[in-house]
Amino acid sequence: MDGETVETLVIGGGQAGIAMSEHLGRHGLPHLILERARIAERWRSERWDSLVANGPAWHDRFPGQTFERTGPDGFPGKEEVADYLEAYARRIEAPIRTGVAVQRLSRRADGSFLAETSAGTIAAQQVVVATGPFQKPVIPALIPAQDGLVQIHSAHYHNPAQLPEGGVLVIGAGSSGVQIADELNRAGKPTWLAVGPHNRPPRRYRGKDFVWWLGVLGKWDLPPAATAGEHVTIAVSGAHGGHTVDFRALADSGITLVGRAESHEDGIVHFADNLAETIAAGDADYLSVLREADDYVAREGLDLPEEPEAHVIGAAPACVINPVIALDLRAAGITSVVWATGYAFDFGWVDIDVFDADGNPRHQRGVSDVPGLHFLGLPGLSRRASAFIWGVWHDAAYLADRIAERTGALNPA
Repeated sequence: MDGETVETLVIGGGQAGIAMSEHLGRHGLPHLILERARIAERWRSERWDSLVANGPAWHDRFPGQTFERTGPDGFPGKEEVADYLEAYARRIEAPIRTGVAVQRLSRRADGSFLAETSAGTIAAQQVVVATGPFQKPVIPALIPAQDGLVQIHSAHYHNPAQLPEGGVLVIGAGSSGVQIADELNRAGKPTWLAVGPHNRPPRRYRGKDFVWWLGVLGKWDLPPAATAGEHVTIAVSGAHGGHTVDFRALADSGITLVGRAESHEDGIVHFADNLAETIAAGDADYLSVLREADDYVAREGLDLPEEPEAHVIGAAPACVINPVIALDLRAAGITSVVWATGYAFDFGWVDIDVFDADGNPRHQRGVSDVPGLHFLGLPGLSRRASAFIWGVWHDAAYLADRIAERTGALNPA
């Protein structure tokens, strides 16, 4: 495909790229999607085996297609999510080329773009970077490499059998860290979970899933500026049919909770001495959602069953009352560390002046300040919901309208 030219090039064949294709197609805009591996590859190879979606199937989907194998209130597994996206791409006849990696994207003198790929070059008038939020796994430089200690990121963790015999320290208590720690503990591995600041919403309350509550309370539509100061770590789980994450229950099941990992010296990890305060802050967040939900029910006159027991916060477990603030890994029998510490952007291949000092794209709702260059699928792109399957679908509609305007293809109606 050397020397090929397309009108609009979409880089990334996951949920963002597929959503973009649907809306470009509705405008009749010619386009091409490049995917470095398979469609929805990260769902298949960069997630652990037992992962399920954190939102119910009725919610975390595109409007035009349901999940066939999982009922609306269930939580589809990672393979079903990948199959869903692949089937959707086929249904809309998305023009995706798989196995083609974009190695460099630059802007030419005439304002068009040039993508240098593993299969040749492609010129385009418009580009949508749809590589998603899960780009570069982050492992803080805390514990140096040492013999006998396996350190992996959650992106590369698959199942307990992958790890050597011995205990495991899981660092990061968002959705990934909590679910992985629970799985390791259920597999009989001594497990420690380092807990930092987090939000802890109820899985369900008064008969409704928390994603429903976020919707009616207007929280999904909060703009980026309104959520900029929030903790990005959210402890919620769709595992085992979906349940509210309760750190007390995790401790009761045998997991040892510790504070946020802060330093390492001579085989000893030191943790923040504020575990009780961190857990209490998560409880306060949880209770605030319940209060807002109750106020909404009263205000709207809804007939939803009361759930007073949900407001009861249990007693603190021993590991919270007397927290471990220094842990000798060898003495504790810990042989593995799983880092559930999130991801960073990796736009090193974009050779265009479109990033701020922190490496974030300069944009308004995905429209960058470089004419013709767009970004899609990033957290908070336009609102809180932007990184989710249904949220990215709506962001893609907006970007397709802007591209249609730019090319003169937008129907004024």
